[in-house]
Amino acid sequence: MSEVQVPDNLVIPMVDQTVDQTVDQTVDQTVEPAANEGSEESLTLWQQIQEDWKAHGCDWTKPGFRAVAIQRFGVWRMSIKPILLRAPLSIFYRSLYRKVRNTYGIDLPYTVQLGRRVVIEHQGAIIIHGDSVIGDDCIIRQGVTLGNRYLDRPLEAPILGDRVNVGAGAKILGQVHLSDDVNIGANAVVLSDVPAGETAVGIPAKVLKSKAE
Repeated sequence: MSEVQVPDNLVIPMVDQTVDQTVDQTVDQTVEPAANEGSEESLTLWQQIQEDWKAHGCDWTKPGFRAVAIQRFGVWRMSIKPILLRAPLSIFYRSLYRKVRNTYGIDLPYTVQLGRRVVIEHQGAIIIHGDSVIGDDCIIRQGVTLGNRYLDRPLEAPILGDRVNVGAGAKILGQVHLSDDVNIGANAVVLSDVPAGETAVGIPAKVLKSKAE
């Protein structure tokens, strides 16, 4: 990691020079407002983590809870505006983030717009695009990928509404919108929008038709 000398003989890692200065102008305008929308604006970091702990069965040892709690911390530390004060928190956050990613196989960046009481069941091969949006009370299981579909459009990411239930091994690719109360079957590959309350299965995923239809 490169270092830069500043007055008073203080050495600061370049991590905040290269990342956080850009984040101040972009992520502060995207991640923090999303975290403060609706009823979340009255919740402190500790209150959000308490909700997540209860949603994960009051078990702090679950990898999913730990991943979500660290993501919440990553969003919160961006509210510390002076970069010199934020720097040690950023280093601490990145250490925790990499520990969860490398140990549990859960890649959940702080830039994800994460709703309340999101549950990550189990662990392993869970990849969440940094520009993804995940609504309240969603469930994400092992082997799930929320990612971009085209190499020339790397910032396109899925948008999940509230109470979306994603089965193990499902792949949701591109800027698709899963509306509220959608169910995604195990190992499905979702490439298009799914209307509210529907269930999509298969490769590529198709909405199940009811017997009445």
